[in-house]
Order: sequence, then structure tokens, then C-alpha cells
Amino acid sequence: MPRNEKVAVIGAGMAGLACAISLAGRGIPVVLIEKENAPGGKMRRVLAGESDLDGGPTVFTMRWVFEALFADAGASFRDRVNLKEASVLARHAWKGGDRLDLFADRLASADAIGTFAGRREADGYLRFCHDAGRVHDALKDSFMAAQRPGPVELALRIARHDPAGLFRLKPFSTLWSALVGYFNDSRLRQLFARYATYVGSSPFSAPATLMLIAHVEQEGVWLVEGGMHELALAMERLAISLGVEVRRGAAVVSMSTQGSGFGLRMADETTVKAAKVVHCGDVSALAAMAGGLGTGLQPVRPRDRSLSAIVWAMRGKANGFPLARHTVFFSNDYREEFDAVFRRGEVPRAPTVYVCAQDRDDLGANAGSAERLYLLINAPANGDTKTLSASEIGQCLNDTQKKLRDCGLALEPEGEANVTAPADWNRLFPGSGGAIYGRASHGWMASFARPGARTAVPGL
Repeated sequence: MPRNEKVAVIGAGMAGLACAISLAGRGIPVVLIEKENAPGGKMRRVLAGESDLDGGPTVFTMRWVFEALFADAGASFRDRVNLKEASVLARHAWKGGDRLDLFADRLASADAIGTFAGRREADGYLRFCHDAGRVHDALKDSFMAAQRPGPVELALRIARHDPAGLFRLKPFSTLWSALVGYFNDSRLRQLFARYATYVGSSPFSAPATLMLIAHVEQEGVWLVEGGMHELALAMERLAISLGVEVRRGAAVVSMSTQGSGFGLRMADETTVKAAKVVHCGDVSALAAMAGGLGTGLQPVRPRDRSLSAIVWAMRGKANGFPLARHTVFFSNDYREEFDAVFRRGEVPRAPTVYVCAQDRDDLGANAGSAERLYLLINAPANGDTKTLSASEIGQCLNDTQKKLRDCGLALEPEGEANVTAPADWNRLFPGSGGAIYGRASHGWMASFARPGARTAVPGL
């Protein structure tokens, strides 16, 4: 496009920040519009009492994506974001005291699994890692880094380089069923099935190709100095240095075509004009915002939404169980947990609980007694039709703390927790219903249903 034509980027989440940097790095004028008063989208910072802590993503992987983004814009990622590589990926716990750490070192993980469940399971883990790497390599360039291909086009792309790779993808198997071929121990199947939740899906419905996430973690997990939100701030600073005009606290309520460009009507009744528009929010929100333009977009149906969550950000003391930076406390009945969310639209009564101890390093060292804690459980994405009452949220917290106690962890919260439930996620990200990951990856065709980059409206 001509370099004198302004592009409006709606949403300063990670996609919007990356888009603004990429365009501005090519000399294109950009205005980046964000309805909140801080960048990052879900990579946000929240307050719990007088403490601030990450209230969204807590695990940083795929560093190469950010290094390439910054390098293309003439900047050094290493100089702008301070990282420390984690040696412990996560700690995992079950009722009764069973505990297992996974490490960045694959052989160290295999040794830990051998001690935990026997040599046969350790061998299964190494086979799983090998296959996960091959799935990742088959899909990295042909699918993940490409414009949305159809199934036939994807098959042709892979077949050109590795015909046998099509069969290794196991597209018609669920992640759960595929794991049976690697692990006899139900605890290990539960642990590695959890990768489906990284894209907001059930391991009993999501395709086995999601095992590639295990390979992504093995390529490196890092801790961001100052918290994950610092990454968003660093990206915003880079965008501004490239000439991007950033408008925070500015909400776009609708858009229209004006001549050869667009007019964006803001909540304060002003209008922003742009030659082209990139919307970096939920596709359902764009379908509503530009409904009169014939975009061809359809909102994601409620039954196709990904997981939502209830998140408690708090300050308190953790006693008993030795937390690592990332710790997962598994439910006793994994299938029931996902049936509750996806089939009945209910918050699980005995949930799996993820705890991020943000003042600890990856090994679990904690400098003080009271610390910043982030608790997350899965929930249905029905925040546009149901708001959990204070008593219901309280019951969910009681159920969560019971699960932690069953695994040996007792929490002593200090002050009020900052709570984000499905209705809050829906308010933060309109059109989503509270779904944190967009569309669920259920069924072998789900990945091909993701929205492409272009709408039916030229320039949008």
C-alpha cells in the first residue's frame, strides 16, 4: 500500500502491537487504538490490594517470534526485554501427595518420569517428545506461519516435503486417545492432555496435533523480568519509537466506509479516518462493529467457543506444598471437568487449579512469606448470558481451595482478591462471551475454521 496512507489498528493486545510495529517498521503511518488505559490486551496487569501482578498469560515461549518482529523493525529484542530461561517448566500435583516436575532438559524429565511411574512410562515420554517434534516441524511453516490453508492445500504443502508426515499428524485422533499410545499411567495422560487447554479446548475433543505444544515448551520457557506485562510495554515503546500514534482509553463503537477509506466512530462521538483498518480483537466483535459493511463474518457460535476461566489475583501465604513458579493441581476426574464446562455450561465443582507464584523463580525459591499468587480454573464461556453472583464466586473459591488442600497446599489470603470471571472477560473483550482463546479446537476441521486475515470488505 502507499506509504502515505494511514492504517488504523484496533486493539493494542499482542496482535495489535505486533501489527503496528510491523507496519510502522515499513514506513506506513499507523494509529493504534485501544479502549483500555494500558496495552497488552489479555497480557494485562491487575491490582490485588497494593500489589500489582500479571492477570493474563504467565508462560513465555516461542521467543524467536518476538526476536524476528523486533529485528524486522530494526531493534534488538534482547536489549529491550530481559529474560531468564527456566530450568523447571512446571510442577504437577495430584491428591494424596503425588508430585512430578517437568524440566527444560528432556532427559531430566524422562528420569523424573521414570522415578515417578517407571521406566516404561519414561520411554513413552521420549517417544511422545520425538513425535511432538515431528508434528511441530510439519506444521510450523505449512500452517502456523501461513495464511489459513484448507485441508487439501495443507496436505499438498506437507506432502511436497514429507509425504509420511501426513500420517504422523494423527488429525483424526483426539489428543486424549493418542496419549494412550504413549502412557499407561492415567496421571501422565492427564498431564500431557492439559496442552489442549493452552488453546482453550478439551483434550477429549481436540486433535492429537496439539501435542506439538509440548515441543514448543521444550524449546524454551522464559521468565520476563518485571512480569509478562513488561513485554507489552516494551512492544508499545518500540511502536511509539517507530512513529505509531497510540490512543489509549479510546473505544471504537462502529465503522463505515468513507470514499476509498474508513471512518471509525469512537465512544466520545469523534471520528478517526483511515485508508485501511486492521481489527485485532475477537472476530465476533468485528462482526458486530462492521455489521453493515458486508464483511462476510459470522460471530463464533456459543457452542464453538473456547474455555473461559475464573482467575483470582491475590497476595497471601502458601503453606505446606512447595510451589514452583508454575504449579498445576489436577482434578480427580478430568473427563467430568470438561463435560461440566463444554456440555453442561457449568464451572467444575472439583477443578484442576493452576497456580502461578509470581515472586518465585522457576525452582520455587521465595524471598518472603507473603507473596503474589495467581489462581486459575476452567469455566464456560457464557459470560454474555450469565453473571456469577458473589456467593457463586465464593463457592468456586472454596472448591478451588479444597482441591489445593487435598494436594497439601494451604493458602492464607491477605486482603481481597482481584477476581476475573467469564462475564468480566466478556466485558474486557466484547463479543467473546468470555472465551479467552476464541474458537475451540474441537474436531479435525476446527483449525480450518479460524478466520483468515482478510474480510470481504477491501481494506478491512
